[in-house]
Amino acid sequence: MIVSWNTTNACNMYCDHCYRDAGVKASEELSTAEAKTLLEQIAKAGFKIMIFSGGEPLLRPDIVELVAYAKSLGLRPVFGTNGTLLTLDLAQKLKDAGAMGMGISLDSLDQEKHDSFRKYPGAWEEAVRGMRNCREVGLPFQIHTTVMDWNANEVENITDFAVAEGAVAHHFFFLVPTGRAVSIEEESLRAEAYEDILRRIMMKQQSVPIELKPTCAPQFMRIAKEVGVDVRFGRGCLAGTHYCIIGPKGQVQPCAYLNIPLGDVRETPFDEIWHSHEVFQTLRTLDYKGGCGSCQYKKICGGCRARAAYYHEGDYMAEEPWCLYHGRKGV
Repeated sequence: MIVSWNTTNACNMYCDHCYRDAGVKASEELSTAEAKTLLEQIAKAGFKIMIFSGGEPLLRPDIVELVAYAKSLGLRPVFGTNGTLLTLDLAQKLKDAGAMGMGISLDSLDQEKHDSFRKYPGAWEEAVRGMRNCREVGLPFQIHTTVMDWNANEVENITDFAVAEGAVAHHFFFLVPTGRAVSIEEESLRAEAYEDILRRIMMKQQSVPIELKPTCAPQFMRIAKEVGVDVRFGRGCLAGTHYCIIGPKGQVQPCAYLNIPLGDVRETPFDEIWHSHEVFQTLRTLDYKGGCGSCQYKKICGGCRARAAYYHEGDYMAEEPWCLYHGRKGV
């Protein structure tokens, strides 16, 4: 199971697509002591992969200490970062503390396009420097690409770049309109283009030695089967079944893009929220509506629950709108 903690709302960028509307540190973010208690509860709940994200997680002054504590609890600490703060010294400290991998954002091979999307001059150059610093100290890293209409034609080339730079994986993030991403919803892909790019990614997987994984695009599980690609994943959408997210102030929600507050870890232990909240219980029934409910792939796909909610007035069990396959009956 995987949990993501937005360690801070502070960020040195102002990206168009940010689901947290990050930038300025929020008041009353979890303290170091509260964060350690949270990590203990996460381990108690049975989670294994601990994602430190943000905002920009490397802006937390206690981040190395928290990585070491997570590791001591048997968690596998990994990161989602823009990579610009990954100096050689910090990369070494994170590795020594027990960090197992860094997910570094890179949205284009065109430096100007990446920098413009990230609202940060020099973002591309600094992110690539961060990757190379990780490689230098032996800290595994992967590239994260947010897929939009303007960079969809680049995805295979970015994968080739990832291979050349020594990345262990290339993960693709598909837009769910929330946070600042609502303002660029018209630039996101629609069903036919979405299906096409997922198929391209799965076909690319057959020719590269690193892992390719779409995120917030659970239909890739069906497409992988259709094109005969073996993947190590058991399910597409993990929201509420094998994944959830915790905000900087300790608010729990099913995923980064399904903005339904389920509890505050300052008031209720995280493991209690995870095991007992009714929204988590409902998501685990897989009792979806429409085509998702009748689809033969619902157990391995599940449709994007956040996108279903956005396009169906908050109904997170509704049919996923970006799917060409839904409506076909199960067998």
